[in-house]
Amino acid sequence: MESRLGTLGQSQEAFGRWGVLFSHPRDYTPVCTTELGRAVKLAPEFKKRKVRMIALSIDSVPDHLSWSKDINAYNSDEPTETLPFPIIADPKRDLAVQLGMLDPDEKDNEGMPVTARCVFIIGPDKKMKLSILYPATTGRNFDEILRVVDSLQLTSNHNVATPVDWKLGDRVMVPPTVPEAEACKMFPSGVFTKELPSGKKYLRYTAQPK
Repeated sequence: MESRLGTLGQSQEAFGRWGVLFSHPRDYTPVCTTELGRAVKLAPEFKKRKVRMIALSIDSVPDHLSWSKDINAYNSDEPTETLPFPIIADPKRDLAVQLGMLDPDEKDNEGMPVTARCVFIIGPDKKMKLSILYPATTGRNFDEILRVVDSLQLTSNHNVATPVDWKLGDRVMVPPTVPEAEACKMFPSGVFTKELPSGKKYLRYTAQPK
């Protein structure tokens, strides 16, 4: 899998080498159309973060082009064949099999396992930083994927962690591996430690680094 994802990463020089690969069961399906419609709307936000998006579906290129018209129409935009990201055609499911994207519990009309809703986020080192697997019946939350990208990019550049439900601008956490004295030097804006019944000072917060 790593070598295949590495190939994807090599095509992202102009975007800072971050990438999001998201797969779909097939073209002309209701949930997939809503997902890609949302992805189109959020494409400028991903580009702002220097992240290249690429989708995958098991149908052909002509189907992808025709389906793109439906996706744009779903967004109440002009029904053109153009999307702000490419869709990989994987009619034989070769790539879906290699990347472990098939959903064993969901089958198409021919009894073949459909491609699940996978999300792979690839970092600048061409390694997968996060993977999420949704069943074919559950649509993704692309706002959450964008939030995760923000966290991954922040924590890759700063020695911090992001707590539950974190979003850009919120406080971040100081990892337990950073000693108290060092934390005060690393985070000049200050470190807040929440008192706990255990007496252990592991819940430490600081302002998000710029």
